[in-house]
Amino acid sequence: MSEKRRDSKGRILRNGECQRKDGLYQYDYVDMNGKPKCLYSWKLEATDPLPKGKRKCKSLREKEREVQRNIDDGIVPYGGQLTVLELVKKYVLQKTGVRPTTRAGYKTVMNILEKEDFGAKRIDKVKLSDAKGWLIKLQDKDGRSYSSIHTIRGVLRPAFQMAVDDDLIRRNPFDFQLVTVIVNDSVTREAVTHDEKRKFLEFVKNDKHFSKYYEGIYILFYTGMRISEFVGLTVKDINFEEGTINIDHQLQRTNSMEYVIEPTKTNAGTRVIPMSQDVCECFRRIIEKRKSPKVEPMIGGKTGFLYLDKNDMPMVALHWEKYFQHIVEKYNKIYKVQMPKITPHVCRHTYCSHCASSGMNPKHLQYLMGHSDIGVTLNTYTHIDFDNVKKEVKSLEKAVL
Repeated sequence: MSEKRRDSKGRILRNGECQRKDGLYQYDYVDMNGKPKCLYSWKLEATDPLPKGKRKCKSLREKEREVQRNIDDGIVPYGGQLTVLELVKKYVLQKTGVRPTTRAGYKTVMNILEKEDFGAKRIDKVKLSDAKGWLIKLQDKDGRSYSSIHTIRGVLRPAFQMAVDDDLIRRNPFDFQLVTVIVNDSVTREAVTHDEKRKFLEFVKNDKHFSKYYEGIYILFYTGMRISEFVGLTVKDINFEEGTINIDHQLQRTNSMEYVIEPTKTNAGTRVIPMSQDVCECFRRIIEKRKSPKVEPMIGGKTGFLYLDKNDMPMVALHWEKYFQHIVEKYNKIYKVQMPKITPHVCRHTYCSHCASSGMNPKHLQYLMGHSDIGVTLNTYTHIDFDNVKKEVKSLEKAVL
Protein backbone atom coordinates (compact mmCIF):
# COMPACT_ATOMS: atom_id res chain seq x y z
CA MET A 1 0.00 0.00 0.00
CA SER A 2 1.45 3.34 -1.08
CA GLU A 3 2.08 6.00 1.55
CA LYS A 4 -0.32 8.98 1.70
CA ARG A 5 1.04 12.26 0.32
CA ARG A 6 1.47 14.96 2.97
CA ASP A 7 2.26 18.68 3.05
CA SER A 8 5.17 20.31 4.90
CA LYS A 9 3.08 20.24 8.10
CA GLY A 10 2.44 16.53 7.83
CA ARG A 11 -1.23 16.89 6.78
CA ILE A 12 -2.63 14.33 4.36
CA LEU A 13 -3.31 15.78 0.90
CA ARG A 14 -6.38 14.78 -1.07
CA ASN A 15 -6.56 13.61 -4.67
CA GLY A 16 -5.51 16.42 -6.98
CA GLU A 17 -3.74 18.35 -4.22
CA CYS A 18 -0.01 18.88 -3.94
CA GLN A 19 2.46 21.31 -2.38
CA ARG A 20 5.26 22.74 -4.44
CA LYS A 21 8.81 23.26 -3.20
CA ASP A 22 8.19 26.98 -2.64
CA GLY A 23 5.27 26.12 -0.32
CA LEU A 24 2.47 27.03 -2.76
CA TYR A 25 -0.48 24.62 -2.73
CA GLN A 26 -1.93 23.40 -6.02
CA TYR A 27 -5.15 21.59 -6.95
CA ASP A 28 -5.61 19.97 -10.37
CA TYR A 29 -9.09 19.25 -11.70
CA VAL A 30 -11.12 18.97 -14.90
CA ASP A 31 -13.80 21.59 -15.59
CA MET A 32 -17.30 21.13 -17.07
CA ASN A 33 -15.88 21.33 -20.59
CA GLY A 34 -13.30 18.59 -19.95
CA LYS A 35 -10.40 21.00 -19.80
CA PRO A 36 -7.65 20.58 -17.17
CA LYS A 37 -7.49 23.46 -14.69
CA CYS A 38 -5.42 24.40 -11.64
CA LEU A 39 -6.09 26.31 -8.43
CA TYR A 40 -3.38 27.84 -6.26
CA SER A 41 -3.12 29.18 -2.72
CA TRP A 42 -0.53 29.79 -0.03
CA LYS A 43 -2.88 28.19 2.51
CA LEU A 44 -4.35 24.71 2.60
CA GLU A 45 -7.06 25.49 5.18
CA ALA A 46 -8.72 28.79 6.02
CA THR A 47 -7.17 28.76 9.51
CA ASP A 48 -3.60 28.55 8.20
CA PRO A 49 -1.44 31.64 8.72
CA LEU A 50 -0.44 33.47 5.56
CA PRO A 51 3.30 33.27 4.80
CA LYS A 52 5.08 36.54 5.41
CA GLY A 53 4.98 38.93 2.46
CA LYS A 54 2.22 37.05 0.63
CA ARG A 55 -1.02 38.66 -0.52
CA LYS A 56 -4.24 37.76 1.30
CA CYS A 57 -6.07 34.92 -0.43
CA LYS A 58 -8.63 32.17 0.09
CA SER A 59 -7.33 28.78 1.13
CA LEU A 60 -6.97 26.00 -1.45
CA ARG A 61 -9.80 23.97 0.02
CA GLU A 62 -12.15 26.97 0.07
CA LYS A 63 -11.44 27.40 -3.61
CA GLU A 64 -11.98 23.67 -4.20
CA ARG A 65 -15.40 23.83 -2.58
CA GLU A 66 -16.39 26.83 -4.71
CA VAL A 67 -15.33 25.06 -7.91
CA GLN A 68 -17.16 21.86 -6.97
CA ARG A 69 -20.28 23.81 -6.06
CA ASN A 70 -20.20 25.61 -9.41
CA ILE A 71 -19.76 22.30 -11.25
CA ASP A 72 -22.66 20.74 -9.32
CA ASP A 73 -24.88 23.75 -10.06
CA GLY A 74 -23.83 23.99 -13.70
CA ILE A 75 -22.14 27.40 -13.32
CA VAL A 76 -19.75 28.03 -16.20
CA PRO A 77 -16.17 28.44 -14.89
CA TYR A 78 -14.63 31.92 -14.84
CA GLY A 79 -17.81 33.56 -16.09
CA GLY A 80 -17.22 32.15 -19.55
CA GLN A 81 -14.09 34.36 -19.64
CA LEU A 82 -16.33 37.35 -20.43
CA THR A 83 -15.30 40.84 -19.40
CA VAL A 84 -17.87 43.41 -18.26
CA LEU A 85 -17.64 45.19 -21.63
CA GLU A 86 -18.04 41.95 -23.56
CA LEU A 87 -21.06 41.02 -21.46
CA VAL A 88 -22.73 44.38 -22.14
CA LYS A 89 -22.04 44.05 -25.87
CA LYS A 90 -23.60 40.58 -25.82
CA TYR A 91 -26.63 41.94 -23.98
CA VAL A 92 -27.06 44.86 -26.38
CA LEU A 93 -26.91 42.56 -29.43
CA GLN A 94 -29.99 40.79 -28.11
CA LYS A 95 -31.96 44.03 -27.70
CA THR A 96 -33.52 44.22 -31.14
CA GLY A 97 -36.25 46.62 -32.15
CA VAL A 98 -35.33 49.28 -29.58
CA ARG A 99 -35.77 52.99 -30.26
CA PRO A 100 -32.84 55.01 -31.66
CA THR A 101 -32.58 57.01 -28.45
CA THR A 102 -32.30 53.78 -26.44
CA ARG A 103 -29.70 52.45 -28.85
CA ALA A 104 -27.71 55.68 -28.39
CA GLY A 105 -27.85 55.15 -24.62
CA TYR A 106 -26.40 51.65 -25.00
CA LYS A 107 -23.55 53.04 -27.09
CA THR A 108 -22.78 55.68 -24.47
CA VAL A 109 -22.48 53.03 -21.75
CA MET A 110 -20.20 50.89 -23.92
CA ASN A 111 -18.00 53.91 -24.67
CA ILE A 112 -17.62 54.53 -20.94
CA LEU A 113 -16.73 50.88 -20.25
CA GLU A 114 -14.11 50.90 -23.03
CA LYS A 115 -12.24 53.67 -21.18
CA GLU A 116 -12.65 52.20 -17.68
CA ASP A 117 -10.55 49.46 -16.04
CA PHE A 118 -13.84 48.14 -14.72
CA GLY A 119 -14.91 47.30 -18.29
CA ALA A 120 -11.95 44.90 -18.64
CA LYS A 121 -12.74 43.10 -15.38
CA ARG A 122 -13.87 39.48 -15.69
CA ILE A 123 -17.54 39.20 -14.76
CA ASP A 124 -17.08 36.40 -12.21
CA LYS A 125 -14.59 38.65 -10.40
CA VAL A 126 -17.08 41.48 -9.95
CA LYS A 127 -18.43 41.45 -6.41
CA LEU A 128 -21.19 43.57 -4.89
CA SER A 129 -18.61 45.85 -3.28
CA ASP A 130 -16.81 46.25 -6.64
CA ALA A 131 -20.01 47.32 -8.39
CA LYS A 132 -20.88 49.81 -5.66
CA GLY A 133 -17.33 51.13 -5.49
CA TRP A 134 -17.22 51.76 -9.22
CA LEU A 135 -20.49 53.70 -9.22
CA ILE A 136 -19.28 55.77 -6.26
CA LYS A 137 -16.09 56.51 -8.22
CA LEU A 138 -18.14 57.66 -11.22
CA GLN A 139 -19.87 60.24 -9.02
CA ASP A 140 -17.11 61.32 -6.63
CA LYS A 141 -14.06 61.25 -8.93
CA ASP A 142 -15.50 61.58 -12.43
CA GLY A 143 -18.26 64.01 -11.46
CA ARG A 144 -21.04 62.13 -13.23
CA SER A 145 -24.60 63.02 -12.25
CA TYR A 146 -27.02 60.71 -10.50
CA SER A 147 -29.21 60.49 -13.60
CA SER A 148 -26.20 59.54 -15.76
CA ILE A 149 -25.14 56.81 -13.31
CA HIS A 150 -28.76 55.65 -13.09
CA THR A 151 -28.68 55.12 -16.86
CA ILE A 152 -25.36 53.23 -16.70
CA ARG A 153 -26.62 50.96 -13.94
CA GLY A 154 -29.83 50.52 -15.94
CA VAL A 155 -27.81 48.71 -18.61
CA LEU A 156 -25.40 46.82 -16.36
CA ARG A 157 -28.03 45.33 -14.03
CA PRO A 158 -30.00 43.49 -16.77
CA ALA A 159 -26.75 42.53 -18.51
CA PHE A 160 -25.46 40.85 -15.35
CA GLN A 161 -28.89 39.29 -14.78
CA MET A 162 -28.55 37.73 -18.23
CA ALA A 163 -25.21 36.28 -17.07
CA VAL A 164 -26.94 34.84 -13.98
CA ASP A 165 -29.69 33.32 -16.13
CA ASP A 166 -27.05 31.83 -18.45
CA ASP A 167 -25.27 30.22 -15.45
CA LEU A 168 -22.14 32.30 -16.03
CA ILE A 169 -22.22 33.75 -12.51
CA ARG A 170 -24.12 32.96 -9.36
CA ARG A 171 -25.33 36.42 -8.24
CA ASN A 172 -26.02 39.78 -9.84
CA PRO A 173 -23.60 42.34 -8.30
CA PHE A 174 -25.73 45.26 -9.52
CA ASP A 175 -28.94 44.13 -7.87
CA PHE A 176 -29.26 46.91 -5.28
CA GLN A 177 -31.04 50.25 -4.82
CA LEU A 178 -28.88 52.95 -6.38
CA VAL A 179 -30.00 55.63 -3.94
CA THR A 180 -28.46 53.61 -1.07
CA VAL A 181 -25.03 53.86 -2.68
CA ILE A 182 -24.64 57.31 -4.28
CA VAL A 183 -26.14 60.71 -3.58
CA ASN A 184 -29.20 61.61 -5.61
CA ASP A 185 -28.16 65.07 -6.79
CA SER A 186 -30.93 65.31 -9.38
CA VAL A 187 -32.67 68.66 -9.42
CA THR A 188 -36.36 68.22 -8.67
CA ARG A 189 -38.48 69.86 -11.35
CA GLU A 190 -40.81 71.97 -9.24
CA ALA A 191 -43.94 73.50 -10.67
CA VAL A 192 -43.93 77.27 -10.92
CA THR A 193 -46.68 79.31 -9.28
CA HIS A 194 -49.59 80.87 -11.15
CA ASP A 195 -47.97 84.29 -10.69
CA GLU A 196 -44.59 83.11 -12.02
CA LYS A 197 -46.28 81.50 -15.01
CA ARG A 198 -48.21 84.72 -15.73
CA LYS A 199 -45.07 86.88 -15.52
CA PHE A 200 -43.09 84.49 -17.68
CA LEU A 201 -45.77 84.39 -20.40
CA GLU A 202 -46.21 88.18 -20.33
CA PHE A 203 -42.47 88.67 -20.72
CA VAL A 204 -42.34 86.30 -23.70
CA LYS A 205 -45.38 87.89 -25.33
CA ASN A 206 -43.93 91.41 -25.10
CA ASP A 207 -40.32 90.55 -25.95
CA LYS A 208 -39.30 91.63 -29.46
CA HIS A 209 -37.24 88.50 -30.12
CA PHE A 210 -38.93 85.72 -28.15
CA SER A 211 -42.55 86.71 -28.87
CA LYS A 212 -42.54 84.43 -31.93
CA TYR A 213 -42.45 81.47 -29.53
CA TYR A 214 -45.25 82.73 -27.29
CA GLU A 215 -48.03 80.54 -28.70
CA GLY A 216 -45.92 77.39 -28.42
CA ILE A 217 -44.92 78.14 -24.84
CA TYR A 218 -48.52 78.96 -23.92
CA ILE A 219 -49.65 75.61 -25.35
CA LEU A 220 -47.00 73.74 -23.35
CA PHE A 221 -48.16 75.44 -20.13
CA TYR A 222 -51.86 74.76 -20.79
CA THR A 223 -51.87 71.24 -22.24
CA GLY A 224 -49.12 69.43 -20.31
CA MET A 225 -47.80 67.75 -23.45
CA ARG A 226 -44.35 66.23 -23.48
CA ILE A 227 -42.02 68.37 -25.57
CA SER A 228 -41.32 65.44 -27.91
CA GLU A 229 -45.08 65.12 -28.47
CA PHE A 230 -45.46 68.85 -29.12
CA VAL A 231 -42.65 69.10 -31.69
CA GLY A 232 -44.05 66.03 -33.44
CA LEU A 233 -47.47 67.64 -34.00
CA THR A 234 -48.53 68.31 -37.58
CA VAL A 235 -51.33 70.47 -38.95
CA LYS A 236 -53.44 67.33 -39.38
CA ASP A 237 -53.18 66.54 -35.64
CA ILE A 238 -55.13 69.69 -34.71
CA ASN A 239 -58.89 69.26 -35.06
CA PHE A 240 -60.45 72.73 -34.80
CA GLU A 241 -63.97 71.44 -35.38
CA GLU A 242 -63.83 69.06 -32.42
CA GLY A 243 -61.44 71.23 -30.43
CA THR A 244 -59.01 68.36 -29.87
CA ILE A 245 -55.33 67.47 -30.28
CA ASN A 246 -54.43 64.00 -31.54
CA ILE A 247 -51.28 62.65 -29.90
CA ASP A 248 -50.13 59.32 -31.31
CA HIS A 249 -46.40 59.85 -31.96
CA GLN A 250 -43.36 61.87 -30.94
CA LEU A 251 -40.45 63.40 -32.84
CA GLN A 252 -36.87 62.71 -31.81
CA ARG A 253 -33.47 63.63 -33.23
CA THR A 254 -30.66 61.16 -32.59
CA ASN A 255 -27.02 61.94 -31.80
CA SER A 256 -26.24 61.36 -35.47
CA MET A 257 -28.75 64.15 -36.31
CA GLU A 258 -31.26 61.71 -37.76
CA TYR A 259 -34.91 62.71 -37.38
CA VAL A 260 -37.21 59.86 -36.36
CA ILE A 261 -40.90 59.47 -35.59
CA GLU A 262 -41.48 57.15 -32.66
CA PRO A 263 -44.56 55.88 -30.82
CA THR A 264 -45.53 57.82 -27.70
CA LYS A 265 -43.45 57.16 -24.58
CA THR A 266 -46.06 54.75 -23.23
CA ASN A 267 -49.24 53.18 -24.58
CA ALA A 268 -51.17 55.60 -22.37
CA GLY A 269 -49.36 58.43 -24.13
CA THR A 270 -51.47 57.84 -27.22
CA ARG A 271 -54.50 60.00 -26.53
CA VAL A 272 -56.81 62.73 -27.78
CA ILE A 273 -56.91 65.77 -25.51
CA PRO A 274 -59.39 68.67 -25.55
CA MET A 275 -58.25 72.24 -26.23
CA SER A 276 -59.34 75.34 -24.35
CA GLN A 277 -60.40 78.29 -26.51
CA ASP A 278 -57.10 80.08 -25.80
CA VAL A 279 -55.05 77.02 -26.80
CA CYS A 280 -57.16 76.68 -29.93
CA GLU A 281 -56.43 80.29 -30.88
CA CYS A 282 -52.72 79.76 -30.29
CA PHE A 283 -52.72 76.86 -32.74
CA ARG A 284 -54.59 78.98 -35.31
CA ARG A 285 -51.95 81.72 -35.08
CA ILE A 286 -49.09 79.19 -35.31
CA ILE A 287 -50.55 77.72 -38.50
CA GLU A 288 -51.27 81.18 -39.96
CA LYS A 289 -47.70 82.38 -39.32
CA ARG A 290 -46.10 79.07 -40.30
CA LYS A 291 -43.63 79.58 -43.14
CA SER A 292 -44.08 77.58 -46.32
CA PRO A 293 -40.81 75.85 -47.22
CA LYS A 294 -39.89 75.06 -50.80
CA VAL A 295 -40.00 71.39 -49.91
CA GLU A 296 -42.07 70.17 -46.98
CA PRO A 297 -39.91 67.96 -44.76
CA MET A 298 -41.26 64.42 -44.40
CA ILE A 299 -40.29 62.40 -41.34
CA GLY A 300 -41.66 58.90 -40.90
CA GLY A 301 -44.36 59.60 -43.46
CA LYS A 302 -45.53 62.76 -41.69
CA THR A 303 -45.47 66.32 -43.03
CA GLY A 304 -46.82 69.68 -41.95
CA PHE A 305 -44.85 70.08 -38.72
CA LEU A 306 -45.86 73.27 -36.89
CA TYR A 307 -42.42 74.81 -36.29
CA LEU A 308 -39.50 74.64 -38.71
CA ASP A 309 -35.92 75.75 -38.10
CA LYS A 310 -33.69 77.85 -40.38
CA ASN A 311 -32.92 74.74 -42.44
CA ASP A 312 -36.63 74.06 -42.98
CA MET A 313 -36.47 71.01 -40.74
CA PRO A 314 -38.83 70.43 -37.81
CA MET A 315 -37.75 72.00 -34.53
CA VAL A 316 -36.92 69.42 -31.87
CA ALA A 317 -36.83 69.38 -28.07
CA LEU A 318 -33.33 70.87 -27.92
CA HIS A 319 -34.47 74.01 -29.75
CA TRP A 320 -37.19 74.70 -27.20
CA GLU A 321 -34.99 73.88 -24.21
CA LYS A 322 -32.52 76.51 -25.42
CA TYR A 323 -35.29 79.07 -25.99
CA PHE A 324 -36.54 78.60 -22.43
CA GLN A 325 -33.00 78.89 -21.06
CA HIS A 326 -32.32 82.16 -22.91
CA ILE A 327 -35.70 83.62 -21.93
CA VAL A 328 -35.10 82.99 -18.21
CA GLU A 329 -31.57 84.42 -18.46
CA LYS A 330 -32.84 87.56 -20.20
CA TYR A 331 -35.69 88.02 -17.72
CA ASN A 332 -33.33 87.73 -14.75
CA LYS A 333 -30.86 90.15 -16.30
CA ILE A 334 -33.52 92.81 -16.97
CA TYR A 335 -35.47 92.57 -13.72
CA LYS A 336 -32.54 91.69 -11.43
CA VAL A 337 -34.61 88.91 -9.88
CA GLN A 338 -34.35 85.19 -9.96
CA MET A 339 -37.08 83.61 -12.05
CA PRO A 340 -36.96 79.87 -11.22
CA LYS A 341 -35.62 77.49 -13.82
CA ILE A 342 -38.35 76.90 -16.40
CA THR A 343 -38.08 74.20 -19.05
CA PRO A 344 -40.60 72.46 -21.31
CA HIS A 345 -40.84 69.71 -18.71
CA VAL A 346 -41.49 72.27 -15.97
CA CYS A 347 -44.44 73.48 -18.08
CA ARG A 348 -45.77 69.92 -18.10
CA HIS A 349 -45.23 69.51 -14.36
CA THR A 350 -46.84 72.89 -13.70
CA TYR A 351 -49.93 71.96 -15.72
CA CYS A 352 -50.24 68.67 -13.83
CA SER A 353 -49.78 70.32 -10.43
CA HIS A 354 -52.26 73.12 -11.11
CA CYS A 355 -54.86 70.64 -12.36
CA ALA A 356 -54.32 68.54 -9.25
CA SER A 357 -54.62 71.54 -6.90
CA SER A 358 -57.85 72.58 -8.63
CA GLY A 359 -59.38 69.26 -7.58
CA MET A 360 -59.39 67.43 -10.92
CA ASN A 361 -60.24 63.72 -10.76
CA PRO A 362 -56.86 61.88 -10.65
CA LYS A 363 -57.97 59.39 -13.31
CA HIS A 364 -58.92 62.22 -15.66
CA LEU A 365 -55.59 63.90 -14.99
CA GLN A 366 -53.77 60.62 -15.60
CA TYR A 367 -55.39 60.43 -19.03
CA LEU A 368 -54.53 64.03 -19.94
CA MET A 369 -50.90 63.53 -18.93
CA GLY A 370 -50.56 60.19 -20.71
CA HIS A 371 -49.25 58.49 -17.56
CA SER A 372 -49.29 54.69 -17.75
CA ASP A 373 -49.22 54.44 -13.94
CA ILE A 374 -51.53 56.54 -11.80
CA GLY A 375 -48.83 56.49 -9.14
CA VAL A 376 -46.87 58.95 -11.29
CA THR A 377 -49.92 61.21 -11.42
CA LEU A 378 -50.59 60.93 -7.70
CA ASN A 379 -46.99 61.86 -6.91
CA THR A 380 -47.83 65.30 -8.32
CA TYR A 381 -49.97 65.93 -5.27
CA THR A 382 -46.84 65.89 -3.11
CA HIS A 383 -45.89 69.25 -4.68
CA ILE A 384 -49.04 71.05 -3.63
CA ASP A 385 -48.19 73.85 -1.21
CA PHE A 386 -49.51 74.47 2.32
CA ASP A 387 -52.04 77.11 1.18
CA ASN A 388 -53.80 74.52 -0.96
CA VAL A 389 -53.94 72.09 1.94
CA LYS A 390 -55.31 74.84 4.17
CA LYS A 391 -58.10 75.59 1.67
CA GLU A 392 -59.01 71.89 1.50
CA VAL A 393 -59.30 71.66 5.28
CA LYS A 394 -61.49 74.77 5.43
CA SER A 395 -63.80 73.49 2.69
CA LEU A 396 -64.04 70.18 4.51
CA GLU A 397 -64.97 71.97 7.74
CA LYS A 398 -67.78 73.81 5.95
CA ALA A 399 -69.07 70.57 4.43
CA VAL A 400 -69.12 68.82 7.83
CA LEU A 401 -70.75 71.75 9.58
